[in-house]
Amino acid sequence: MTVRRILHRVVYPASLAAAGAAAVWEYRRAEPAHPHMAYLTGWALLALVLFLTAYNARKKLAFLPLLSSQTWLRAHSWIGMLAALVFVMHLRGRVPTGAFEGVLAALFLGVTLSGIAGWWLSRVLPRRLSSAGGEVPYERIPVILRDLRQRAEALVVSGIPSAGATTLADFYAARLRGFFAGSANLGPHLFGSTRAVNTLLADLGGVERYLNASERKAAQDLAALVRQKDALDLHRTTQLVLKGWLFVHIPLTYGLLVFIAAHVVIVYSFSGGPR
Repeated sequence: MTVRRILHRVVYPASLAAAGAAAVWEYRRAEPAHPHMAYLTGWALLALVLFLTAYNARKKLAFLPLLSSQTWLRAHSWIGMLAALVFVMHLRGRVPTGAFEGVLAALFLGVTLSGIAGWWLSRVLPRRLSSAGGEVPYERIPVILRDLRQRAEALVVSGIPSAGATTLADFYAARLRGFFAGSANLGPHLFGSTRAVNTLLADLGGVERYLNASERKAAQDLAALVRQKDALDLHRTTQLVLKGWLFVHIPLTYGLLVFIAAHVVIVYSFSGGPR
């Protein structure tokens, strides 16, 4: 493990955890002498959330010289963790009881958890795409899928007259027709498992003992198409998840901003703000 990896995987997270624990301890110690700390943490939390929301605007204004996207993403991750810490401080260790506070807390929790999920997905899934031979344009996937299905069906059908049997065709109808008909193994691809496709290939290999020489060649070609289809499913699953999680994270973020604005109005309307 290189020094850089040690810093990123051990030193930085440990330092952040220690700093967070120290901040919470200091906050709990100083709070009794400063009764308006909740207002301070509230405004700090709003500023942090606005900064985090600005990352989405930065991605849409990529032509502006506002630091690199990687720098913004790294800052987004660290500030997101800081915002979670400030949120815990703002709650002062209590669980929200009112309906409005409960929804506000649930929105913040949803934004935080979806953000963590997105961080994990953006680090893990692109590596799997690289291992599968680079990225396939998402719009091209249905076209490639149709081509693979047609090639597989033609391969199976063309072997029936010469073999005088339908063994391979029967296997295709029972096990592979659904596989080539559409996307498959979304869950296994999401978690990096190859068990499903390996089982399918093993079953196809088990059929080869009942085939003649020409059929075995067709079965091997069919196995190659199965591997290509599995790689295509990996691309589709990966790209779908990487794009789809934003449709959870971003709406939750804007919903959180609306509730925060309402929360500020309610607090200053009924409590009069800090005095």
